[in-house]
Formats: sequence, C-alpha cells, structure tokens
Amino acid sequence: MKIAYLTAGAAGMICGSCLHDNALAKSLIRLGHDCILIPAYTPIRTDDDDVSIDRVFMGGINVYLQQKMPWLAYLPNWFDSVLNQPWLIKPLTKNAGKTSPKLLGALTISMLQGTDGRQRKEFRRLLDWLARDIKPEVMVFTNLLVGGGIPEVKRMGSTRVYVTLQGDDIFLDSLPEKYRSRAIELMQGLVSKIDGFLIHSEDYAVRMGTLLNIPEKKLHVIPLGIDTADFESRSRLDKPSDEFVLGYLARMAPEKGLHRLVDAFIAIAGLPEAKHVTLKLAGWMGPQHEMFWSEQKAKLAQAGLDKRWQYLGSIDRTEKANFLRSIDLFCVPTTYTEPKGLFLLEAIAAGTQYVQPNHGAFPEIHQRLESIAGGRHLGTLFEADSPADLAAKLMEGIRTNQKNEPAAIDVLTEIGIQQHAQRVLACIG
Repeated sequence: MKIAYLTAGAAGMICGSCLHDNALAKSLIRLGHDCILIPAYTPIRTDDDDVSIDRVFMGGINVYLQQKMPWLAYLPNWFDSVLNQPWLIKPLTKNAGKTSPKLLGALTISMLQGTDGRQRKEFRRLLDWLARDIKPEVMVFTNLLVGGGIPEVKRMGSTRVYVTLQGDDIFLDSLPEKYRSRAIELMQGLVSKIDGFLIHSEDYAVRMGTLLNIPEKKLHVIPLGIDTADFESRSRLDKPSDEFVLGYLARMAPEKGLHRLVDAFIAIAGLPEAKHVTLKLAGWMGPQHEMFWSEQKAKLAQAGLDKRWQYLGSIDRTEKANFLRSIDLFCVPTTYTEPKGLFLLEAIAAGTQYVQPNHGAFPEIHQRLESIAGGRHLGTLFEADSPADLAAKLMEGIRTNQKNEPAAIDVLTEIGIQQHAQRVLACIG
C-alpha cells in the first residue's frame, strides 16, 4: 500500500505526535508498505531514527510570511523553495512558541481554508507533488489542523483520507475565542471529506466527536503503541539503597502539570517517611515557559530543597531509557485530559510504576494493561483535581516501595508499535 503521511514539526521541540508519527511510519515500512513521512511547517525532531523525507512542505517561514504579507503568494516558486529548506527553517523557528495568540489564531483560520487561504501556494505545491510524484492510495494527516487541503486531496482520485486526532482541542483552547469558534466551524466542514478518524482513547473519541460533529461510524479507537525495544528487559540502575526517586519526564510546561508535582513534592518532602525522597526532572523547556520554570525553581529553593532535586534537560532516547530505570515512581500530573499518554507507555515498558491523574487516556491505559499484567501492580491513579490526593498517592507509593520489575511480555506486546501498526492497517487498508 502506498501511504502518504503528513506530520507536523514542532519547531525543534520533541513532541509526542512527532514521536508517534515517526514510529508508526517506521513500523509500516518494516511491514512492507510504501509509507512516506512528509514534514509540514518544520523538520520533525524525534529521539529515534528519523524516517521522514528531507523536505518540508508548508514551511513555517513561508506560512508565517504569507500570513503577514499576502502579496508574497505571487512571488516566483524558487523564492519559496529557498525558504522551505530544512537547514534554514530550524534556526528561524526555534522561538515559534512565543508567537502571539492573535496571529496564531488568524494563521490557523487561513491554514484551515486551504487553497482559499493566504497559504494557497504552499498547499498547491504539496498537492501537485502528491498528484504527480506520489499518487498515494491512502493519506494520513497527523491532526485536522493541517487538513485544509483535504478537499483537494479527495479530488485527486481514489485516495482515502484518514486523520489522527491527538491534541487538536488543546491547541484550539489556546486561541482567542473568536478564532477558536471559527476554526472549529472550518474543521467541522472538513469532516464529510474524511474517510475516518484514528483516535487513541475512547475518552478522546467522545470529546472530539462531540466537538467536531463526527459521525460515530467514522471514529476508530486504536490504542497507542510505542517502540519498546530500548526500554524493556533492562536492569535497574544502581543508586543508594536508602534513596527513593520520584521522576517526571515531559515538557517543562504548565499543561503537563509540572507545578502540581513540585507542589506535591514540597508538601511531602518534610514528612519523616519521605526524608529519603528526591525529585528528578527531565524534558524540553521552551522559551515561552521560562518564567513558569523559574517559578518552580524558586518554590523548591524557598522550601529548602535545592539539594533534593535535579533537572537533566532535554534527553535523548538512550538517556530516557536510563532515566526511567533510575527512578522508583513516575508522575506527570497533566492539567489537561491527555489524549494518548505516550510518556506513560514508555514508563510502563521500562517496568517503572506510576501515579497518574484519573482523566483522559490514563484510566483506559491503566485498566487495560493491569487486566493483562498477570496480577502485577503497574501503578495508581489519583483524583485529577485534588492536590491532596496526588500527595497521598505519592506517599502511598513511597511507603509501599514495591520493587520495579521488567514489564510482562503480554504488556509489552499490547503497547508495542507492531501491534499498533497492525491495528492501523486493519482500519485504513
């Protein structure tokens, strides 16, 4: 099967969607399919072998400039081609997270309008290339926000179109209301052109189905999968026997709940039963969150905990596997209802127990995997909006101090990218 897979780069940030898209495309290729992973906006950044093509469509620089200066759409194609070079896009988009919500809102509307928007030349370049050089049987979009060109894709012939929904609502909620409402309206208008939506949890399927008026028959819930190879069957890393490490691995951002974990750590750190507990943090910190991160460090300093926490920065795949083996309890207490939970699957693959909020995809992952784990305790859920329950569940994990063990084979198979790819193929094939 020839599959064109449009993924969206995140301006140098390692994001869960990029990790998922790259791993899935890689697995589809291994299964013998001609899957072409096509970056949009910026080159993608992953912690594994990057299988995307060395070319960017709808490059972030052109998209931005054509929004600000619509007359640029009439310049010759060679000019745009220069600005779409990956080596140029990377440095010039590294601070994209600071883009104003107003400009981002207007840009979102224009992109959803496809060939009727200000970036029409960018869409036509992609569409012409697909029709001339690729001729895909199936096209998969990483989210609906990049789907402005879907009506033209459907006019190309017999191409089937599928869209993965994996955080669209979170982005929409960041926009000023007038842009959010118009964006939802445009997204709803695309639904009839789409053959199906791939979603990683029942919870998100219900929420997005309601938000975008998607017919139930078009919603396909396919549990998320990851490449478990670097995480499984690893021994725990040596550390002082009297030390208990609480770990966080995600973006250093409010939506990931970093402040909730910091507050909980401060609340329990002085308890007699938790004097041996330390906090280890890792993950990408974007320029838009510098003030937020400074606030968290200040809180830890004021609590006298400077010697009991550590930040490792943005880490690669090998470092990630080592990180997950070096901690005793994993916690990323997101403030939003997480649609997929990739970081939780990585912790589970490493055999690391967890404390996660009881919202979004987490309860489904927890229940599904504990049911096939052979009675082994994998982790605990806490009341999502209760700081007291978070602290209590962390203390419960510290008191019981159950030994982390390698994940069961059945669990690794269930969350493996091979299983996930087969389920995707059963839907789109």
